[in-house]
Amino acid sequence: MYKYDGVVVHQSHDDEGVIEVVEKKGIRSLHFGSHSRQSSMLLSDPNQLHSLYAQAVMGLLLFNDNPKDILMIGLGGGTLTKYLLHQLSDCKIKVIEYRNSVLKVARSHFELPLDPRLKVKISCGGEYVAVQRKLTEQKHDLIVVDAFDHEGMALEVSNENFFDGCRSLLKDDGLLVINLWGTNKDLFQSVAWNIGRVFEWKVLFLPVRKRGNVIGFAFRENAPKYTMKELREKAKQLEQQYQINFPSFVQDFKRNNSSVLDNVIKK
Repeated sequence: MYKYDGVVVHQSHDDEGVIEVVEKKGIRSLHFGSHSRQSSMLLSDPNQLHSLYAQAVMGLLLFNDNPKDILMIGLGGGTLTKYLLHQLSDCKIKVIEYRNSVLKVARSHFELPLDPRLKVKISCGGEYVAVQRKLTEQKHDLIVVDAFDHEGMALEVSNENFFDGCRSLLKDDGLLVINLWGTNKDLFQSVAWNIGRVFEWKVLFLPVRKRGNVIGFAFRENAPKYTMKELREKAKQLEQQYQINFPSFVQDFKRNNSSVLDNVIKK
């Protein structure tokens, strides 16, 4: 069967709707009943990041190149999770995914590994954060939020209470990274405002070139501050290490964050 300009290699349903895996020109993609790709994987090199938005998420390495304790809200095909496990040998990751059937497809079709450093909990990300914020013993270096359904950003992980909970779950030098959908201007502005207020405008936004995604980076108060020169030098090193265009991220941080740049970057 053909769909979304490719061959459907898997289709299943759960209470939340349809889950489809489609292949086209050597790329395997996850869909939730719409043309939008939730995850994509290069079949010839499954451990690399094919998606431009996923590469932009890795801009986090400019600010913390070795996070040890990572919380992820939203799994999708697991490509971001798999990449972090593959590249960061010392990290441990906990993923909160709402749909058990999505986890099954990530295992069966996107090579999400069974790894002792990875724990996946089937739960609502918003509810999980609301409960966990009351348990102060667990703090994370990094929280990555990538929670979408067939209609767009999941509302449970876009309100001010959610971001306040995330802030509570971060170490005082921790970092929150979130994948946002920039084409819905009203929702994007609302979510960006919520993040900014909670993190006292220690935030940066990175529009993904040629895509509708915008990646948000929010910093706790003791996160280290770098100069633009230091970030450019680090970007060159990371580009050689990961074959991702980190220098373009630094350019776009400067271009798109004039009002808040001084809150995060040293002069």
